[in-house]
Amino acid sequence: MSSPSLSGPGGPVVGMIGAGQLARMTQQAAIALGVELRVLAGSRDESAARVVADVRLGDHRDLSDLRDFAKGCDAVTFDHEHVPTEHIGALLADGFAVHPGAEALVHAQDKAVMRERLTAIGAPCPAWRRVATAADVEAFAADHGWPVVLKAVRGGYDGRGVWICRSAADAAEVLASGVPLLAEAFVPFERELAVLVARSPHGQGVSYPVVETVQRDGICVEVLAPAPGLDPEAAAAAQRIALGIAKDLGVTGLLAVEMFATASGLVVNELAMRPHNSGHWTIEGARTSQFEQHLRAVLDLPLGSPALTAPVVVMANLLGGQDPDVFSRYEHVMAHDPGIKVHFYGKEVRPGRKIGHVTALGTDLDEVRARARHAAVYLCEGIYT
Repeated sequence: MSSPSLSGPGGPVVGMIGAGQLARMTQQAAIALGVELRVLAGSRDESAARVVADVRLGDHRDLSDLRDFAKGCDAVTFDHEHVPTEHIGALLADGFAVHPGAEALVHAQDKAVMRERLTAIGAPCPAWRRVATAADVEAFAADHGWPVVLKAVRGGYDGRGVWICRSAADAAEVLASGVPLLAEAFVPFERELAVLVARSPHGQGVSYPVVETVQRDGICVEVLAPAPGLDPEAAAAAQRIALGIAKDLGVTGLLAVEMFATASGLVVNELAMRPHNSGHWTIEGARTSQFEQHLRAVLDLPLGSPALTAPVVVMANLLGGQDPDVFSRYEHVMAHDPGIKVHFYGKEVRPGRKIGHVTALGTDLDEVRARARHAAVYLCEGIYT
């Protein structure tokens, strides 16, 4: 295994395309590892651009900007999946080390490509089909029943780009947008799970404990680690599925596999090839945070332990409310529960926007969950729970 070169004054240089909160939190891990983090930002006001020393301004859709950004980097990676696939291929052809590569990342960019590949490798998936007309959707519903889930083939996150259609009229309204779509059978799930794994170019792979994600209006509001009451065999099966997908798709770096737990088993829902909201708990709750793990993986360093630091970890997202003065309530949270860890993303407060998260650790799920919820609700809304 080759070691990264010391191309920067403090160590290897990792270029992260995108300057959102994922890049911001990666900076914290980079400091401890002696890694120089460089970010490509659209403006100086973006979350990571406020805290990273090496900020390059540019457009992630512009190949010349990407090439200029990649010069001098030991590895290039992403905090989002919106870089055009062909541009990633061009960077690889130029000799830059890009992780994950275009052939892997396209599965997180294009849901139809993802479904085709996952079906081919035998991963558990819902029935699905590309659709372009109302007749296509009605034919799919004739085989699999209503409701039908329509998804935008590209783009979409936090519930955007997903429509649950209960009739042909619902489907026709979505089709009128002209967005390329695929149809999936509705999955009557019991709960949602996520598995975060890491894989290095050398082929080493590790899996974090399976977590339960709690969604509201398509947005993750809470993560419970480990997933409470999950049968050990089911947990091991979920980890095997995720590690198998990472290997079969040639993923380097982190892979988050979102799954549905159903009465008949696990079903893969979505993929993300980067640090992921379902893994923010790892900053305090795991021996190696997802952000450190991603840096280790893209630099082909030995991967760190994913073990829990406490029996129970709960992460609650901070979703902006009507009152933007979140910091006026910060002192109360710190005084009320000194064990709570608060992370802010340096973002303007808007209703429903993820502006940060809180993490609580302990031994009793109900107690830890109540602490995290209290902190999150009070910070965002000023309400005691």
